[in-house]
Amino acid sequence: MATEERTQELVRGLYDAVVQMDEDTVSELSKAVVEEGVDAYYAVMHGLTAAMDKVGELYSSGEYFVPELLLSADALYAGLNVLRPHIKLGRDEKKKQVIIGTVEGDIHDIGKNLVRIMFEAAGWVVHDMGKDVTLSKFVEEQTRTHSDVIALSALMTTSMTAMPKVIAMIKAEDPGVAVMVGGAPLTRDIAIHYGADGYADNAGEAVREANEMLERVKK
Repeated sequence: MATEERTQELVRGLYDAVVQMDEDTVSELSKAVVEEGVDAYYAVMHGLTAAMDKVGELYSSGEYFVPELLLSADALYAGLNVLRPHIKLGRDEKKKQVIIGTVEGDIHDIGKNLVRIMFEAAGWVVHDMGKDVTLSKFVEEQTRTHSDVIALSALMTTSMTAMPKVIAMIKAEDPGVAVMVGGAPLTRDIAIHYGADGYADNAGEAVREANEMLERVKK
């Protein structure tokens, strides 16, 4: 079993390697995490996922561009491929499911893809609908999968106006599902006004918000 100091060394190494797009180092460190008995879920959340959050910030600030984003994602998946089989769920715990997509009329999906990566890193089953998704398709996918969460993305003020309509359609078919929204033109106040159960203003917060939202919806 690794010491706390060694655990933090490995996790910090994973974080730095993902940000630096170093796929080989991520793979090597992930194997060390497993071999030295570090909690795989902890390493994913505080190493890989936290790093992709930083990459998202660098992209938003213009320091990273799409190629860097994709190379960092490749590094993240190299680590996930090693660590994911070692993530331990509770005896009665099942994987949570999320449907994710960019609403009809919006072809911008980089932010949505980042959020998808975060959910996958956290061990969720992700049903990625892609971009410019017809509103009725979200309802059909929920009927098929009975997911825990539906995450809607929009990057334009023109497309985000479709959100209240699709939220109403989803809730009419499945009142118990939790719906969250995100995207550049949105705020938490707008999300509430649209009838959403949750809101995340960046990819790093999406999984935490989804978990907290589920707790609120269950009450």
